[in-house]
Amino acid sequence: MAGKYSKLNRTQIYDFFARLSEDNPNPVGELDYVNEFTLLVAVVLSAQATDVGVNKATKALWPVADTPEKMVALGVDGLKEYIKTIGLYNSKAENVIKLCRDLIDKHGSKVPETREELVALAGVGRKTANVVLNIAFGQPTCAVDTHIFRVSNRTGLAPGKNVDRVEDALMKIIPEPFKYHAHHWLILQGRYICKARKPVCDACTLTDLCKFKEKTL
Repeated sequence: MAGKYSKLNRTQIYDFFARLSEDNPNPVGELDYVNEFTLLVAVVLSAQATDVGVNKATKALWPVADTPEKMVALGVDGLKEYIKTIGLYNSKAENVIKLCRDLIDKHGSKVPETREELVALAGVGRKTANVVLNIAFGQPTCAVDTHIFRVSNRTGLAPGKNVDRVEDALMKIIPEPFKYHAHHWLILQGRYICKARKPVCDACTLTDLCKFKEKTL
């Protein structure tokens, strides 16, 4: 199975995640939130934006709008005032309010626990749904963002021409003991070690497993 989806063999794949686990046994996401609803909104707002930027905006937002009802009461224009420092804030504000109305009308103001229901909400794609399912509900999903896509291709862990193929490969090769935390480890690896412009290979514990030929050692 590994040979079809990865350039690493099964032993190397296990070692890959075992090392990430040893370095960071309990990784956590870097978005700030106070409940499942605010997590969902934070992930929607983080599209094409940094977690740091989203956290700065939501620091003042969560105390006044931590439920769908409170967010709807705030309204599109009211929400824009809180998130105007975030990219694409106009469309994101509209999507969040639509999302909140759907949560109230169709889900009893609760965040649904299935991918199908989540992606039916305004502004929620597969990646956002996977993040919420993993963090809020403990499901072993792998939300492939630019960091995971880069790490998977560069290292040879799970090469793929698009995020769907990478996600499919990862879900097939990640050893069961590591599936829950895998997407956090890979995001952090891409964000701080396997950087886009210049990977910090001398600080990486995976260099002997990595298939990247242009290591910066």
